[in-house]
Amino acid sequence: MTGPGPGTDELARLFEAERPRLTAVAHRVLGSRADAEDAVQEAWLRLARQPDPQGIGNLGAWLTTVVGRVSVDMLRARKVRPEEPYDAHVLEIEVTDDEAAAEPEADAVLAESVGVALLVVLDTLGPAERLAFVLHDMFAVPFDEVGQILGRSTDAAKMLASRARRKVQGPHGAAEGRGRRRAVVDAFLAAARAGDFAGLLKLLDPEVAWRSYSSHGLSAARVAAEELAVRAQRGARAVAATRAVQVNGDPGLVVWGPHGRLLGLVAFTVTDAGRVTEVLAVRDPARLAALGLPPMPTGGAPTP
Repeated sequence: MTGPGPGTDELARLFEAERPRLTAVAHRVLGSRADAEDAVQEAWLRLARQPDPQGIGNLGAWLTTVVGRVSVDMLRARKVRPEEPYDAHVLEIEVTDDEAAAEPEADAVLAESVGVALLVVLDTLGPAERLAFVLHDMFAVPFDEVGQILGRSTDAAKMLASRARRKVQGPHGAAEGRGRRRAVVDAFLAAARAGDFAGLLKLLDPEVAWRSYSSHGLSAARVAAEELAVRAQRGARAVAATRAVQVNGDPGLVVWGPHGRLLGLVAFTVTDAGRVTEVLAVRDPARLAALGLPPMPTGGAPTP
């Protein structure tokens, strides 16, 4: 690394001591390890350009401010496109076999899955909300400092964090809600197989967020419940077997077609009211192969 002159080695040592915490902050804000490392590296470059870095009173706070602002700028720079290449922003996906998740020895794996699920919820927040929540609720940064980082008042920072907290504490509650959310997905699958259009509509939010990863990239849109119900009925006709899994802490399904052909991975975000508000589908063969999915059930019979 290129340093700012005299004292560079000592400054680099102090920076490296802060790097794990800074990376953790940026990772929670950005949802991507690679982006987090870029944000932290940018903080070092800005520190290296300071004319008098030794004059910084609180290096940790200064670096947190820089990483926070860089992260917010990166979030705001992300453009929503009908198709985005994977390297633009790839969601981290953790898949846990639902049967294994019920075993006590799988608690550590499930905890990690729930941790990744938080990143999914954070992805629904605005940049300022996300940073305020991460800094204060996860890293205990005082609201006055959060406000300075965001260029807002202390009260405004509190409001942003409070609003984010309400969203985060919504559909992704504690692990004990797994059974209830799974029951909604089981009912959704049964209705799709039975061609029960009205039953599907009862389980769907009027507008559902749809995200699909294919070999071409990411497609994201909001679709009407009626449209998604039609898609679900059509897709169910091609399904020969399913296996229940947890995807980032949400109920999901691994889906196979005839002759054991892997069709994809589907995850459902379910609210406390029992409505599906978001569906994530992964169909890219390379992405699926890297996830370490559990095998198809013996005999290939559909299993909710």
